[in-house]
Amino acid sequence: MHQRATLFLLVAAGLLFLGLAPVSRAEGGLEEDLDDDLDVEDELDLGLAGTEDEGEGLEEEGEDEAPPAPKTPPVPKVTYKAPEPVGEHFFAESFDRGTLDGWVLSKAKKDAADEDIAKYDGKWAVEEMKDSKLPGDKGLVLKSRAKHHAISARLLRPFTFDTKPLIVQYEVNFQSGIDCGGAYVKLLTETPELNLDQFVDRTPYTIMFGPDKCGEDYKLHFIFRHKNPKTGEFEEKHAKKPDADLRSYFTDKKTHLFSLVVNPDNSFEVLVDQTVVNSGNLLKDMTPPVNPPAEIEDPEDHKPEDWDERPKIQDPDAVKPEDWDEDAPAQIPDDNAVKPDGWLDDEPEYIGDPDAVKPDDWDEDMDGEWEAPQIPNPACESAPGCGEWKRPMIDNPNHKGKWKAPMIDNPNYQGIWKPRKIPNPAFFEDLEPFRMTAFSAVGLELWSMTSDIFFDNFFITNDRNTADRWAADGWGLKKAAEGAAEPGLAAQMLTAAEERPWLWIVYVLTVGLPLVLLFVFCCSGKSSAAHAGLSLTGLQEELDRAGPPTGPAPSGPKKSTASPADYKKTDEPQPDVKEEEEEEEEEEKSPAAEKKDEDDEEEEQNEAADEKLEDELRRSRRNRTRKD
Repeated sequence: MHQRATLFLLVAAGLLFLGLAPVSRAEGGLEEDLDDDLDVEDELDLGLAGTEDEGEGLEEEGEDEAPPAPKTPPVPKVTYKAPEPVGEHFFAESFDRGTLDGWVLSKAKKDAADEDIAKYDGKWAVEEMKDSKLPGDKGLVLKSRAKHHAISARLLRPFTFDTKPLIVQYEVNFQSGIDCGGAYVKLLTETPELNLDQFVDRTPYTIMFGPDKCGEDYKLHFIFRHKNPKTGEFEEKHAKKPDADLRSYFTDKKTHLFSLVVNPDNSFEVLVDQTVVNSGNLLKDMTPPVNPPAEIEDPEDHKPEDWDERPKIQDPDAVKPEDWDEDAPAQIPDDNAVKPDGWLDDEPEYIGDPDAVKPDDWDEDMDGEWEAPQIPNPACESAPGCGEWKRPMIDNPNHKGKWKAPMIDNPNYQGIWKPRKIPNPAFFEDLEPFRMTAFSAVGLELWSMTSDIFFDNFFITNDRNTADRWAADGWGLKKAAEGAAEPGLAAQMLTAAEERPWLWIVYVLTVGLPLVLLFVFCCSGKSSAAHAGLSLTGLQEELDRAGPPTGPAPSGPKKSTASPADYKKTDEPQPDVKEEEEEEEEEEKSPAAEKKDEDDEEEEQNEAADEKLEDELRRSRRNRTRKD
């Protein structure tokens, strides 16, 4: 028992030690994708960006004079290196140059808006995050609140939807949280009229993608503009809402990677931190659908005037019974009721409070005549009632209410009318909605009530491996650094308890309950053993007081009562083996031997009867002893 308790305490101590250690949430897959120059694990462990040769040189210089042992381990340092695009891509921006070169600020005004807020005068800056874990890692930051922001940049070349997929990804960090605002991007359609310094909300775009939030409505947009092949007009198609909970991406103040993949087979995926949160098909999972219905209701068709949609009607042949009284009241006075004895007819239920006094500031001209407040009449407390006695009301057995004819099936029922279907004159079938309009620029056109929204590492390509490599070199390194800097489990639990005090109850139950159960288990085990020992001791004492059994002792050999355990200690055959041997011997015995066996068997039966009698006598004496 003591060994179990010790083992339990050792396990609990080990779990507590693991909880106090920092929790790293970097994913192993990202670390494998990083190259030798950006090995996150090595940089976090060593805190150095130098090569192995430099490390060896330092060791040779330190052979002459051994440095003193440090009292505390050095703080890990992560050296940041800007990601470099490898492979085919159309746009790559990490902002690590520290400038907005290549980006164009909009100088336009928003239509249908007040003059004070119509301008796109929101401020942008290229800077590090407030709580950056990677010194030197810069990004684009939305600096103003309650203002319109618009900024855009040209692609290296227009993206054309052909036989390769579209992959768009970028990073967002809501450093100050977000109350109401968006962080989505627009892929601006390639048109001769495209002018980036006049970029506004009505500028044509091909795809809009990214997070958006207002109030408690958390969204992750994927919208594309589809061109009607018949009319040439564009219509927005919205992807279904993700089933995943998006709240944490807006509130945890961490950097998240938002990715969109649209494939030539019309399938699409929306990913956050390289995890799919929404997926579907452009032909099946967009609202409104890409292709209109083949038939529509005829707008010229009208319901006939004599069309009967009533499934039930009143029976025209029904007649009100002659004894049906529609004027009979629902309740009548109870004629059998009798006024209780002692009823005070002349006493009112309430009287003016005799102890009440008119206030000194009471103005009868302004407040009217003063009256004492009403109180229950004390004289009615001992009586069954006061005031005028009235018979109680009861339900009227003759009340039937207004007569109505019963309902029957309508013989003229024609069903619910619907206009007839006709071929849809606007019908078309586009089986390749993936082939959208080409785009040549990426832009951010946003309104936000919260500032300091951090954007970084925009990337557009048609190769999945190239996109994954860019994500590993940029977001992967950033995520690893953020994970290494996170507090241990114990610190996270304390922080959570400060925000939600009820968690202390959970902590106490989680830690205290196992200890209580362990204590009860140990104590109950000892008490049970002690109780068993006392019980055996008491039984032995009772047998000693009962004394030896009386009566003649049985003669002759006694039947063996050895347990199976006794046979295991010797080579003596067990009873079942003996029986088999005896059966074989009986088959070979002579008549005289058989007669002797019968005598022996009879003698054994007599001995068994004597033993049974002796057991009954012993049991009787023991019962008498217990009664005494």
